[in-house]
Parts: sequence; structure tokens; C-alpha cells
Amino acid sequence: MCNLNPKNANYQSSPLIRLLGVFCALWLVAVGFAQAQNYPTKPIKLVVPFGAGGVADLTARVIAQKMSMGLGQPVVIDNRPGAGGVVAADVVAKAEPDGHTLLLISNGNAVSAGLMKSLPFDPINDFSSVALFATFDIAILVSQESKFNTLQDVLHFAKANPGVLNVGSINIGSTQNLTAELFKSVSNLDVQVVPFNGTPALMTALKGGQVDVAVEILGPVLPQVKGRNFKLLAITSEQRASFMPDVPTAKELGLTNLVAASWNGLAAPAKTPKAILDRLNKEVELALDDTATQKKLSDMYLSPKHSTPQQAQDWYLNEIKTWGRVIQKAGIAKQ
Repeated sequence: MCNLNPKNANYQSSPLIRLLGVFCALWLVAVGFAQAQNYPTKPIKLVVPFGAGGVADLTARVIAQKMSMGLGQPVVIDNRPGAGGVVAADVVAKAEPDGHTLLLISNGNAVSAGLMKSLPFDPINDFSSVALFATFDIAILVSQESKFNTLQDVLHFAKANPGVLNVGSINIGSTQNLTAELFKSVSNLDVQVVPFNGTPALMTALKGGQVDVAVEILGPVLPQVKGRNFKLLAITSEQRASFMPDVPTAKELGLTNLVAASWNGLAAPAKTPKAILDRLNKEVELALDDTATQKKLSDMYLSPKHSTPQQAQDWYLNEIKTWGRVIQKAGIAKQ
């Protein structure tokens, strides 16, 4: 219906065709509105590209529970870990664009756009952003026994001793690893970024002196910071963390371009009607405004992130550009 693609160019530009074009546009809006009025008609599947029990999974469950109440249908979590989130994203990219299959999207999806040689979907054009959920602060840490007490101490030492300082992170291509590479780049330091297979191995190496500095998501290591096993020098967020207000941002300390955070949000298949995206966005915003939800997110050291669908889309596109540049500058081979 409303397929206007005549071969005759004169016919194509006629007043009748232009009028029919306007009619079709209005008809599509009306169809989308009607779908949204009846939406949802069945349980909604939220595909999560991580295993059960992790921070991303728990975030999805907290917000999904609140959304279910507003939507009048269950929002069911479908965990599809593996392949850097590609498996989960592919499921949603190929799903019917009716708002009943959604994706927990994250910085991992943005990184994959620049890190993978090929993907079974278009990371930009096959998805419609719905909303952001939350951001996760990324920390710059040293061991408790380290001679460094401030980020400036690290910068001064690295500049005076090129090639000596080691900066640890988890595996290559992770947000933490790319943030370490960004740190190296924006500070113009000659340091070595050393990847480890997971947070426990990284923290063991930091404590044992195999690396001088570590870049890691703050939440998982905060108990050890509070237990005085590590010193927290700075976070790379846009602003200070509400639960660690005394810790400065790297931006405050002069590294104005060292702004990075892990994050997650909600996306739908491309061509999902705008009215449905708006309805979903409304439910996410209500969930983020809920006091109980805020408490649960805060307990996981997450900061709620409000957005419109367009703001979420702009955020996602900017993340793809940012991490694509970091990957290219660091010379990380595509996987």
C-alpha cells in the first residue's frame, strides 16, 4: 500500500503524485498511532546480550519490572550472551518492528561498529533508539602502596619517564581497554596499555605491582577501594559520582577530552512506529523517576540517564564515532 514508484518522471512529479505522497505519509502516521493505541498486545521480549546476574542484566530487570506495570504486559528478559553482543543484536535487528522485541543496547554495540570486520546487521540503520537507562563510572586506580596519590602524580612521572609506566585494563576492545587507550592519547603519554583476562586478574596485577595504574568500571572495584586496597585517583565521567563526591573527574584535572563511561539503554528494530518508541520512552522515563528504581540503580553504583529517543540516538551515534577514532588511533586490529 502507498507504493509510489512510477517509472515516468513527469508522472512522478505531477500534482496528483505529490498529493498522494502527502496522503501516504499521513496514512503511515495514522497506522503507527493506531498500533501504539493498541500496544502492547502480548508480552514484550527484552533481549540482553549478557548472562544473568551481571550489572547489565540486573539493570534490565529492574527497569523492565517497572515498565511491565505501566504497559500492562510482562517485559520478559531473554539473555543471549556471546560474540560481543552480536548474537543478541542480530535477533532484534531481524525481529518484527512492532515493539514486542527490544534490545538492551550498550557501549559494546557502539564499539562493535568500529571493531568488527563485518556484522550480520547494520549497527546504525537496523535499530531505532528508545531511551538511555544508566551510565557506569570508569575509574583510574592505583594500589594502596603506590607512590602515586593523585592523577597529576601519574602524569608527571609518565612524562619524566617515557615508556616506563604500565596501564592495565581488561581485554582488548572492551570499554575499559579503549578508555585506557584514550587516556594514553589525550595525555600524550608514552605508556604501555596492558590487557588482562577479566577484572580479578587485573586487580591482582595492580596489587602485585605488575601494572602501575588500572582503568576499570568503578562499581565492581569500589568495595576494594573502600577497604583501602586501592586508591581511586579519578573517574572519567562528565561529572563527579554522587556516591563518591570527593573523587575528581579527569576532566577537572586538566584532561578535558578524557570523558568516557560505560552505559546501557533500550533499542527497537528499525521502522518501529514513532508512536510506539515514544510510548516505550515514556515508560522508561517513569521507571527512572521511580524512587525504588533509583535506589536499586544506586546500589549498583549506576547513574540514571534521562533522554528522549532522539537524544538516545544522538548519544549512540556519538559513541560509535568516538570509539571508532580511538580504535583507529590505537591501531587495534579489527576482529
